[in-house]
Amino acid sequence: MTDNERKIAECYSTWGRTYYDEYYGEGAPYPPVHTELLRSILKAEQPATLLDAGCGPASFLRDITDLGIELYGFDLTPEMVEEAQRIFQERGIFKDRIWQGSVLKKGDFSPPAEPGKKYDAVVCFGVMPHIPEEHDATVIQNLFDSLESGGLAVVEARNKLFGLFTMNRYSHEFFLKELIREDFLKEKDGAPREVLDESFKEMERYFRMDLPPMRKGKENEPGYDEVLSRTHNPFVMREQFLKAGFKEVEVKFYHFHVLPPMFGAKMKEFFLQESVAMEDPDDWRGHFMASAFFIMGRKP
Repeated sequence: MTDNERKIAECYSTWGRTYYDEYYGEGAPYPPVHTELLRSILKAEQPATLLDAGCGPASFLRDITDLGIELYGFDLTPEMVEEAQRIFQERGIFKDRIWQGSVLKKGDFSPPAEPGKKYDAVVCFGVMPHIPEEHDATVIQNLFDSLESGGLAVVEARNKLFGLFTMNRYSHEFFLKELIREDFLKEKDGAPREVLDESFKEMERYFRMDLPPMRKGKENEPGYDEVLSRTHNPFVMREQFLKAGFKEVEVKFYHFHVLPPMFGAKMKEFFLQESVAMEDPDDWRGHFMASAFFIMGRKP
């Protein structure tokens, strides 16, 4: 593993048995709407084989065992792999269809007993936030190469454009680093650096810089916000998919917010009810009001 991968694996090491219940179960803070969205995509696609690259404790795979698809998956974290294998065994699926691997390594996309195996569909959830920007293209290319001709890839990412709606530290970061590009501006010839710094500091007053709270680890492991956990621009990611060779590239949005998240605690039931009611993967408002998206592409 790379240093970054070791930190990611450590972050998830205590979540093997609890992750599914916390994020997919009845007590999840937001219904797993992405599961139903992807189920509908797969029902229409009807792939014979599917790989989940970064499958965690078979979080998604356990919910599609009824679709008649031959399922495979790998994950970086040993504890996640162990739990996923246990789930597969409970459902009468060979546990060797789950193995430990990295999305950065092309060879890890096939089972140890079937090197070079390709699939009709490949999904990748909760992985891209932890990939250094310089390796995005490698992961996307590996996904492309793992598919049979005509195969479909569905990749999830956190929506960078959501920062234009949240009015918190994510918004502040988006303004300074993505729109204004403060470092680039300050290096311009004749740039009034002190005035610029004062202006950037003043901008902070317009955002809730204390929100959202930092997510810490459960025990002594690093938490989600203490390891690399990036967001992605759907426009940029679409271009990366096209560059890798994908065709029919589409973006689908999910996890909508009817108001900026900071207001949710004041009206929990109404906020959740109306946010879920907004769920429409093709709504243009998803570019800004949805915190996550799928990007889909087909291998020619």
